[in-house]
Amino acid sequence: MIEVEGLTKRYGPTVAVSDVTFQVRKGEVLGFLGPNGAGKTTTMRVITGYLPPTAGTVRVAGFDVVEQPLEAKRRTGYLPELPPVYPDMTVDEYLAFAGRIKGVAGAELKKRMDAVSETCAVSDVRRRQIGKLSKGYRQRVGLAQALIHNPDVLVLDEPTAGLDPKQIIETRQLIKSLAGQHTVILSTHILPEVSKTCERVVVINGGKIAAVGTPEELTRRLQGFETVLVTVEGPEKEVKEKIERIEGVNLVERHEASDGRVTFEVHAAKDKDVRAEVARAVVESQWKLFELKTSGLSLEEIFLKLTTKDLGEEPAAT
Repeated sequence: MIEVEGLTKRYGPTVAVSDVTFQVRKGEVLGFLGPNGAGKTTTMRVITGYLPPTAGTVRVAGFDVVEQPLEAKRRTGYLPELPPVYPDMTVDEYLAFAGRIKGVAGAELKKRMDAVSETCAVSDVRRRQIGKLSKGYRQRVGLAQALIHNPDVLVLDEPTAGLDPKQIIETRQLIKSLAGQHTVILSTHILPEVSKTCERVVVINGGKIAAVGTPEELTRRLQGFETVLVTVEGPEKEVKEKIERIEGVNLVERHEASDGRVTFEVHAAKDKDVRAEVARAVVESQWKLFELKTSGLSLEEIFLKLTTKDLGEEPAAT
């Protein structure tokens, strides 16, 4: 649904984005993650047709944003970091104005205004001036204008920036509810944003792609081994030795112990799931098994590793 191939954007001698390539599948919510100044907003603006690329191609729903800009824009809804609202208009006036600009008119416009007002939870403020609304409501109105023409693709640049915790939760839930109906690309530098709303992540750093994949895929790539935490009530030394004998287990380390229970961190070969064998070993020895779960890098650790590593390395496959 969104195809970015070899995208480069220069501002004079400054290269903001360099040879960026990624895809967003139909109905997917993709997180575009990176530190401030990494090139996220520049990429978003090229995708939406607000900026021309210096090199490379971008297609939205099969339409090239340079060669077929009107067709691409008809299929795109865009919410920039600062919602493009007019404070002196009421919500209804603004949505009608945005709808007409985007080619929606007559009975269809009324229908779409009702639909997006309900979807974005602004039905109760439709007759109020936008300038008198809270920032959370203004953000919802901005999202409503992005949806007014029922676009295939929705591009959201830092959609929860400056919102309070309650507003952030509401906005995340709203974005998640759009999955399937719309293809969403969400630009952010806030890590919980990705884990709460996105199925897949593109990490950008210094204008280049650092990695692409699900958080689980990135964990496996960076960690190099599988990790299992197992909590057992039994003789510590014997439990450790038994687990160490399991095929594929490379290392068993004591993690913590309390109330007669001990937790071991079991490192196994990459792509080797040893949970079944560990459980079998514990049960057959008639020890009590209290917990068995996989453990990996946190999203914060993934982010730090990817944004401080050598940018010359190859990114993960999509």
